[in-house]
Order: sequence, then C-alpha cells, then structure tokens
Amino acid sequence: MSVDASTLLANSLSPDAAIRASATQQLEQASNDNFPGYVLTLAQELANDGQQPHIRQASGIALKNALSAKDAARQAAQAERWLTLDAGARSQIKSATLATLSTKAVGNAAAQVVAAVATIELPVDQWPELIPGLLANVADAADEAKRIYTLMAIGFVCESVSPAALQARSNEILTAVVQGARKEEPSAEVQHAAITALLNSLEFVRENFEREGERNYIMQVVCEATQSALTEVQIGAFKCLVKIMQLYYDKMGFYMERALFGLTVLGMRHQEEGVALQAIEFWSTVCDEEIELAIEAADAAEYGEPPERESKNFAKVALPEILPVLLQLLAQQDEDATDDEWTVSMAAGTCLSLLAQTVGDAIVQPIIPFVESHIRSADWHQREAAVMAFGSILDGPDARVLAPLVAQALPTLIEMMRDPHVHVKDTTAWTLGRISDLLVQTIKPDVHLHELVSALVAGLDDSPKITGNCCWSLMNLAEQLPGQEDAEGKIQSTPLSPYFEGIITALMRVTERGTNENNSRTSAYEAISTLVMHAPQDALETVSKLTVAVLDRMETLLGMQNQLLGADDHANWNELQSNLCSVLTSLIRHLNRDIRPLADRIMTILLRLIQSAGKHSTVLEDAFLAVGALTSALESDFHPYLEAFLPFLYEALKATEEYALCSIAVGLIGDVCRALGEACAPYCNSFMNVLLENLASPVIHRSVKPPILSCFGDIALAIGGQFEPYLEVTMNVLAQAGTVVPDPMNFDLVEYIASLREGLLEAYVGIVTGLKSADKANLILPYVPSMMTFIALCANDQERTLAVTSSAVGLLGDIAEAFPRGEVGDLFRQEWVLVFIKYARTRGGSETVRRTAKWAREMVRRATSA
Repeated sequence: MSVDASTLLANSLSPDAAIRASATQQLEQASNDNFPGYVLTLAQELANDGQQPHIRQASGIALKNALSAKDAARQAAQAERWLTLDAGARSQIKSATLATLSTKAVGNAAAQVVAAVATIELPVDQWPELIPGLLANVADAADEAKRIYTLMAIGFVCESVSPAALQARSNEILTAVVQGARKEEPSAEVQHAAITALLNSLEFVRENFEREGERNYIMQVVCEATQSALTEVQIGAFKCLVKIMQLYYDKMGFYMERALFGLTVLGMRHQEEGVALQAIEFWSTVCDEEIELAIEAADAAEYGEPPERESKNFAKVALPEILPVLLQLLAQQDEDATDDEWTVSMAAGTCLSLLAQTVGDAIVQPIIPFVESHIRSADWHQREAAVMAFGSILDGPDARVLAPLVAQALPTLIEMMRDPHVHVKDTTAWTLGRISDLLVQTIKPDVHLHELVSALVAGLDDSPKITGNCCWSLMNLAEQLPGQEDAEGKIQSTPLSPYFEGIITALMRVTERGTNENNSRTSAYEAISTLVMHAPQDALETVSKLTVAVLDRMETLLGMQNQLLGADDHANWNELQSNLCSVLTSLIRHLNRDIRPLADRIMTILLRLIQSAGKHSTVLEDAFLAVGALTSALESDFHPYLEAFLPFLYEALKATEEYALCSIAVGLIGDVCRALGEACAPYCNSFMNVLLENLASPVIHRSVKPPILSCFGDIALAIGGQFEPYLEVTMNVLAQAGTVVPDPMNFDLVEYIASLREGLLEAYVGIVTGLKSADKANLILPYVPSMMTFIALCANDQERTLAVTSSAVGLLGDIAEAFPRGEVGDLFRQEWVLVFIKYARTRGGSETVRRTAKWAREMVRRATSA
C-alpha cells in the first residue's frame, strides 16, 4: 500500500466522510495494484495481537470485501482472483484468520472472512480441512471465545455456501450446532451463537428433518431455547421457529399440538419487544403459508385435481387463543416511534390482517365486540386499536358478511377523521382507504359521499402524517366508484364529479408545501395523477386548467435551476420535476389527441428539462415517459418533434449503465414506430443498429433485452415490407435467444426467461404480421421451422405465463394465416400443435386467450386442409 496500512485502515472508519471515502478508494486501488500483497497485509493486520482492535476489525472487513460482493458478476470476478492466488499465500491467510477466531475483539470479523473464503473454495472442492477444523474448535470447551466465533463462522458458512457443497458434512455440522444450542450449555453466549448458526443452517438440513428422531431432537432444543434466561437466545430461538415453519410446514402438526401453540402465545405476551415481535412473526408466517396453500388448492380445484399439499388449518384452530392477544397488543402503540421502527402494535396489526385473509368469516364475530367497546374510549390507544382491528379484517371475510358492518361503521369512522389525536386520524384514513378499495359498494353516494370526501379533503390540510392515507383513499374512490357511460363507452359522469375540482384544488395545495415530510407531497401528486386517469367527461374543464397549471410550474422550476445551491436543493428540484412529469403523462394520456393545442409548449418544456437534467438524474426517466405519452397521443403529428428529440433518445439508448432509462428509451422507439407507421422507415436503420448493439453488449442489464426483442416486432409492424433488409440478422438473433432454458431452481432466472420469451413472441408476431400485410409472407418461410420449434418449447413449459400462452397460440394462428395454401401444413400436423391450441381454448385462463385459440384453430385447419 502507498501509505502505512494501519493509518489507511483507521481512516476507512473515520467519521469524516471525505477522509473515509479517500481511504476506501486507496484500499480499492491497492487491491487492484497488488492483490496478493494487499490480502496478505490485511490478514497479518487482522491476526496482529499487538494492533489496536478497531484497526484489526477494519482489516477484517476490508479482507472480506476483497473476497465477496452482492453483485453476482463481481462475486465471480472476486472468486477467480482469489483462486489464482498462490496456494501458499492462500493457506497463510486462511491459517491466520482461523487463529483469530479465538480473539473476542475481532472474532466476528474473522468469522466473516472465513465464510467469504469458504463461499469461494468449498464449491470447487478446496479447503477440505475447514469443516473438521471448525468442528474441533466447537468441541474445545476450554476456549469460550473460540467456540462462540467458530459457531458464528459456521452460521455464516451455512448461510452463504450452497447446501450441495456442505451436504457430506451436514450431520456433523448439525450435531455441533445443536449441541451448543442445548439448555445444558453452560455459556449463554455460546448458546446464542449456536442458535444463530442453527438458524442459518436450517435450509440444508432437510434430510435430517425428514427423519423423525432427529427432527424431534432439533425441535426440542429450539423449543427449550425459547425459555432461556438470555433474551438474545429467546429471540434467536423464535427466529428458528419462524424459519422452520416456512421450510417445514408439513411436518409441524405434532409440534403445534404439543408445544408451539402455547410457547408462541406466551412469547407474544413477553415483556421484551424483540421476543414478542418474533412470536407474532411466527403466526404471520403460519398465515402466509396457509394463504399460499389456499391459493394452490383453488388452482387445483379449477382443474379438478387434488392439491399437492393440504393446509393443516393451524390459524383457524389457534384463533380463539391468539386473537385476544393480538387485540391486546394493538393497544401498545409507541407514540414516539418513527416511521422506520417496527413495533409490537404494528406487527400485531399485520398479523391480524393476514389472519383475516387466512380464516375468513371466522374472524368477524370475535372481533366486533372489541371494536364496539373500544372505538369511543377516552384513551386514544384503545380508539386507534379498535379502528386498526376493524380495518385489518376487511380483506378475507366474505363481502356480504362485512357489508352491513361497514355501512354501520362508516358514519363513526368519518366522524373520527376529526379525532384530536393524529394516530387515530391516520389509522381512520387508512381504514377508509381500505373500505374504498375493497368494499366500495358499501359507500352510498347519496348517504356517505359528501361527508366522506369533506373529511378526507380536510385531512389533506392536517398533519403530513395522515396526508398519505387521505390521498390513497381519494385515489381508491376515483378508481372504484362506477361512472355513467355514453354510447361511445366514455365515462360522462361519476359520483365524484361534483367534488372533482375541489379535490384537485386541495391536492395542488398539498403539493405547494416546502417539504415532502412523510412523503405527503409525492402522495398528493400520485393522487392527482390517479384522479386525472379516471376523470369523467364533465371534469374536462378542470383537467384542462390543471394541464396549464402543471406546465406553468415546470417552466417556473426550469427558470429556478441556476439558483439551486446545495445537494438538498437539487434533490428537491428533481423530485418536483419528476412528480410533475408523472402528472403530465397522465394528463396527456387522458386528453389524448385533445392535447394537440399544447403540444409545442409541452415538447419545448420536456426538451429543456431533458437537456438540463444530469445524465444520471431520475427526472430523465419521467421526462421520457411523458414524451412517450405525447408520441402515442399525437401519432403522426409527433413527426415535427422527432429530429429535435432523436439526439437525446440515442444518448439514452447508449447509457447502458442506466438500465431503467435505457429500457424506457427502447420502449420509446416502439412508441415512435407505432405513431409514425411507415413514416419512421428513414430512422429504422439507426434504430436497428443501436438495438442490436445493445442486445450484444456484455454489460447491459438483462432486463433491457426483452423490450429490445419486442421492439423489433414494433418496427416490423410499422414499416411492413421495408423490414426486409433487417430480416435475416433479426431472425438469427431471435432464434439464438429462443434456445435459452432456465434452471428451474433459479427463480430469478425463470422469471427473466419468461419475460424474454414474451419479448420473443411479440417480435415474431410483429414480423409475421408486418410482412404478411405487405404481401411478403414468403420471406419468412425459411424461418417457420425455427419459430415452430420455439413455440413448441413454450407450449411444453408447464410453468409458462398467461402472456406466453396467449402470444404463442396467437403466433400459431398468424403463421397459419400467412400460409393458407398448405406451404407449412406438415409443421401444423404435429400432435403438440392441436394439443396446445385445445389447452388454450379450454383452460387458457382468460376469455381473450380462449378467443385467440379458437381463431388459431380455424387458421390451422385451413392451413392443413389445403
């Protein structure tokens, strides 16, 4: 390193941000310049008993960071760099780190380094002596610190190393960990470390859980640990129970009856908040599992099949025991808790809501007496708990059961929006939002609406804390209250029409606040956008005035940009412009072609905004979305603005590190092509080149690739026969992308492949349709076999999405329609084709899919009977 290592490490912990950043940068530079020397120096500093503890801690953290990273690509690079290191140097570093596990002051850092190395080496069959060495440490009763930090290291290793790499030693690891977690363990700190290690090892001991004897022993140790004298051990034990319920729900029937019901109810009543929170989380987890099982059972019933797993109805059985406790905990609010704090009353409210979704109607009757007896209490804690309880059960029970209760409660709830305590008003606004979202039919416009809207609008001018829920309630009313349609299907009027202008005025007043405390200003902008999207025709004048007001504000802000001083000013400016862009996007979409008189002014403002915003500003994304909305609204009338906008579009397309912006820019190409039709042909060469470059880029985020593929279809559909010069290269790219098959155990990859296939199908549909409409279907004939192979791949995927099913069956119909004279008849006579179409026609999941499948069947019949 260029300066003394200990000085640099000390500076990396400095409270001064500038010193800390400089030190971190120098450490990174040292790592890049001489990695072997860098990691050896850090290991020596970590193991140096003569060094100050905070320096040793810093060296351990720096060493761990040199070996591990959250980003998968960076982690792979770190691993490769470590494995190319001389074996002797690696051995020296590992030995020094393992020896440091017995040092209390830096054992935690050493444990993290051990796990970082293990994550790299164990999956490639290196460091075979690690696990035996750690197990020997745990058995060393004479050295308490060594046992504690070795157990910590085992926990970290179990958490970060793939189960397959540890499977051979899983029994020994489990034995050592469970031994340390027993109530007979004399050291409470060792027991705590062991319980934490057990928590991290639960996923890879599945085979042990399958064996009843071993499972019984593990459950006994964990249950006994919930009664430990040390709070941290109790919390760790309840965390284990939560994770066990997540992983091994099907095995829990015996233990629920014998121990877990009682232990968790006692745990929820515990005076220590950390224990109570985990005990509540246990029942929230039970509900999560049983809600998921109910969904699976409903899906299976739809197809006349038995569910793979059955619910044991733990929540319904325990309802009489846990409900009174949860209701009691609701009233333990902490008036001074910040929004970031998770309190017992918050956890109880969440659990109650999940419980309602799990047990349905069964929760209603037991809870109503609590609400009735506390809603007018002199103690605000009880009033707020009553409203929270009522609001929490609105999702789950049958609407017909809830409707009369809600109708009876509405006048009281509306009145409580004037409660003297802000927490009560906030929860009341949330409950009114739930009613307007889930049970809007109980709100009678001629009975409730005037008082309800008046209370919510008054709430907007109250504390910023309740503004968000008042905005949400108004948004739900705008979305849910049914309107009166005219012959053209346009909504002429809604029950909110008489209040529309007043609500918009009140929301605009909120947006003028100097700060965004409790996200109140952003909530108001979101509510304005929602009201605009659902605005009826009789609110057109208000919408038009709002459009001008928004443009005035954007121009004023642009004029103020040179006056911004610090980072806070710039962040505030960016937030305001982003919110205004979002509202403008909604206004453009609602007014559609009626926006034309303001198009010049809008585009001028947006171009100025894009030009003045920094390259990495979030405003750019919102401004581009507004341009996209204007493109769709103006259609061919957008053409005059295209030349001025294209330089910014290309810059965004090439900003591959800003993948969200890049993805929006890709979508904008599709918007432009759809708007201009064949008139976009002169620009398509540039469009195709930059899209193909991005697709081939090794650094572009994978989420941008599906929109790029879909965009090929937009271009082909727009320019028809003029797509011919790009056909060969595009079809080759699509064929290659279509061969990717996910690892079924990698859920992120499964989701990505699904979106990739949706993009591919949209591309194929656009190309086939575009060339077919230009009487050039013969050009795609050579590519039909590969398209059919890809459709078959999609059809055979049992986990395919509804969108993939719809697009795939639609593409079959498009290809068959393009070749009605039997040119590809043999391909359509394959057995899977009719099986897939029949599935989509009978079990497609939506009426749209079924109609598409019916049409596709007719097209295939024509193509095969010629």
